[in-house]
Amino acid sequence: MYKVLVVEDEDIIRKGLIFMVDWLKVNCVVAGEAADGEEGLEKIREIRPDIVITDVKMPCKDGLKMLEESIGQYEYEAIIISGYGEFEYAKKAISLHVTEYLLKPVDFDHLYQTLEKLTHKIEANRKVRQYMEALEHISTDKIIDSHSLETAKSKYTAKMVEYIRTCYRQKISINDLSEKYGISSTYLHTKFKKETNYTFNDFLNRYRVLQAVELLKQDKWKVYEIGEHVGFHDYKYFILVFKKYIGCSPGKFREAMVQTPQDK
Repeated sequence: MYKVLVVEDEDIIRKGLIFMVDWLKVNCVVAGEAADGEEGLEKIREIRPDIVITDVKMPCKDGLKMLEESIGQYEYEAIIISGYGEFEYAKKAISLHVTEYLLKPVDFDHLYQTLEKLTHKIEANRKVRQYMEALEHISTDKIIDSHSLETAKSKYTAKMVEYIRTCYRQKISINDLSEKYGISSTYLHTKFKKETNYTFNDFLNRYRVLQAVELLKQDKWKVYEIGEHVGFHDYKYFILVFKKYIGCSPGKFREAMVQTPQDK
C-alpha cells in the first residue's frame, strides 16, 4: 500500500478527498492530513508519504513552498490541486519535478488515473534503487576470488596471472606462454586451474569484465568502446560474457549506475 498525505486548508475539500475517494482501488491509503503547508511539512517528516496531494494557496505556508522544502529530501511524488490555473504555479511545479497539476473541482476519474500513474512510477523507481544497491555491492571478489590467487604457489601460475593483468587488452591465449616458456599448454592449464580454481580463459574473461565495470561506472565511453578497450573485440561476445558474470548487460549496468533518486 502506498501512503498518501492530503494537504488542503478547506475542510470540506480535504475531507471529501479523504472519504469520497476509493483509495484501495489504486492500492493507496491516506496516512495523514494537514490544513496548511507548515503542518504538511511536519506530517511529511513524520509519516514519510509516497504521494502528497496539496493545494497551492494556504495559510502559514503555501503548498509550493512546502514542496520546495521537502520533496528533494523525502523523495515523494506530488499532485497539486488548485483553483488557480495561472502559468506561474504550473511553472514552479515543473521546476520541482511535479508534473501532476489538477484544477478544482477535482475530477475523480482523472485523480484515479493520476494516482495509478504515480504508483507505477514509484514501483519502478523502487526497483531501480534495489537494482542499483545490488550493483553497488559488486566487488572484485565476486568476479575474481582474490583468496584463490593468494594460494597460487608455482612460478608459472604467478607469471600467467601477471601476463593477464598486463596484456588483457590484447588477443592472448595460454598458447602464447606455452611457446614462451617451452612448456606444454596442457601442463600450464592444469597448474593454473589447480592453484586458482579458474581456467586461463575464465580468469582472463573475469579480469576483463572487472576492468569493464570500472569504466562503465565512469560513463565516459560508449559500451562497444569499453569492450574493445578491455580486450573484447567481438561486441556480441562482450555482452554475453558480461551478462554471465554480472547478471545484466553493460548497458543496463550503466543505466543503473547513472540513475539517481532525482531522475523521476
